[in-house]
Amino acid sequence: MVWNQIKTALLLGALSGLFLFVGASLGGQVGLITAFSLAVLMNFVSYFWSDKIVLFAYRAKEANPADYPRLHQIVEEVAKKAKIPKPRVFVVPSPNPNAFATGRNPKHAVVAATTGILDLLNEKELKGVIAHEISHVKNRDILIGSVAATIAATISF
Repeated sequence: MVWNQIKTALLLGALSGLFLFVGASLGGQVGLITAFSLAVLMNFVSYFWSDKIVLFAYRAKEANPADYPRLHQIVEEVAKKAKIPKPRVFVVPSPNPNAFATGRNPKHAVVAATTGILDLLNEKELKGVIAHEISHVKNRDILIGSVAATIAATISF
């Protein structure tokens, strides 16, 4: 767990350093100050809102327990076995079979599944997929993935 937090800090530090280098190379002192401001903003946004950005990008909606009882039951059961709080559950309106986890830590985690995977898999298969995603939550891999996705979008911009 600690190693993933170190990796996240190193990733943010390295990409911030890259921003500063490019800013200074392209704009001198003004470019460096601009890049520093962007790096601070990017790191702040990445840490606190990367999960919301990912969910927005996928048009994910929070899954109502009445509409998705099987999915909620599986997420709750697997989270309990993993000894973490139950993540919030979202559904992505897409026929493509996929699932993912996002968030900055187990207390702020989200597990999302597409309508395609919900239609395709039986309960045992879906439980395996959800267990895989919960393992990302438990091991705090989700923050690195979320931060990397946000940083990639920022660099692309």
